Amino acid sequence: MHHSQRITLLAALTAATALAAPCLSAHAAAGTDPWVRAWGENAQGQLGNGAVLTQQTPTAVTGITRDDVRELSGGGGGVAAAANPFAVALLKDGTVKSWGSNTTGQLGNGTTTAQSFPATVAGLSRVSEVSAGLNHVLAVKGGRVYAWGSNASKQLGTGLDTTNPHKTPMPVQSLDQVKDVGAGCDFSVALRQDGTVWTWGAFANGRLGTGSTANRETPQKVADLEDVEAISVGCDHVLALTADNTIKAWGKNTEGQVGNDSVTEAPRPVDVAYLDAVARIFTTSASSFAVLDDGSLAGWGKNTDRQLGDGTNANRTTPVVLDHLRGVQDIAGGADFTLAALDDGSVIGWGANAVAQLGDGSTTAPTGTGTTVALPPGSGITHVTTTKTGKSGFAY
Repeated sequence: MHHSQRITLLAALTAATALAAPCLSAHAAAGTDPWVRAWGENAQGQLGNGAVLTQQTPTAVTGITRDDVRELSGGGGGVAAAANPFAVALLKDGTVKSWGSNTTGQLGNGTTTAQSFPATVAGLSRVSEVSAGLNHVLAVKGGRVYAWGSNASKQLGTGLDTTNPHKTPMPVQSLDQVKDVGAGCDFSVALRQDGTVWTWGAFANGRLGTGSTANRETPQKVADLEDVEAISVGCDHVLALTADNTIKAWGKNTEGQVGNDSVTEAPRPVDVAYLDAVARIFTTSASSFAVLDDGSLAGWGKNTDRQLGDGTNANRTTPVVLDHLRGVQDIAGGADFTLAALDDGSVIGWGANAVAQLGDGSTTAPTGTGTTVALPPGSGITHVTTTKTGKSGFAY
């Protein structure tokens, strides 16, 4: 081959590679790929790739590399505009970017205009934690909580008007020394450094954990709950991991997501049955998971679309051990599916897949205890998230 031909061929290959870069084959080696990836529903631009088309395989979120991100959180629900699907990313420099639907001001940019690519939330710096709910966002800065978006159920905790969206970050009342937050469907949860848990917003289904029968605009301590080390917040239920490695749970329990062998809502914390030696906890929209000290995974709650991965479609009111799922580093799930980041760098999924929410390039759901592969081993991925009750997935 002549020198000029080699140059022409190299140029053609380079151009082809550049054009292909935003979409990653589920079977491609991805160890050098730097981008945050997203797939599934995208009608409101919630995948952050500048488009509004469904993506069947992982596509790059515009301008955000994995090395930039400390935490990514998906909010909102399904394909309808009223479902408000969006995402926020906390960067390692302490700033926050947001994208997607903005009907309730949940992007925090001072408008209610949607955007299909990430943009910085003005006025926020030195942020340490962030969490997206159904239609609002919480952020921790210097131990204080800031909130924006819908306040219709007093979920912002600001004491301000509940009829209009709040389009920029506002301070939450009466809380300091906060180390983590969780935004659910119209309610909010904060974990303080002293191991206490505080809640505010919508009371329905017992989701505040205080026995309240009214929405609360001021954070209230969840009684008889001490030494909490981690929280995880679903749409209508909450898990709290205590210092003795057991789980307390409260909130909606129609599908068994509280895990106490009943389907009665829990307005105050109850023990998750038959589990101890718990290392980590995860909630999806209406299901719950725990990684145990021995590395095994247990799941309970909603399972009508096989999102627990136990080979059935029966809801589980107590934890079932999922022996075939090992090496789980992170779990997230939306309305009807579950994603997991494994310790080999891969991302797998199970449950429904009608709108490509599993990211494997198909719209076919796995059967039995089968899983799909969105990203292969060696991809460098360590975390996953999804829109709160929707059908969009993210990996970083």
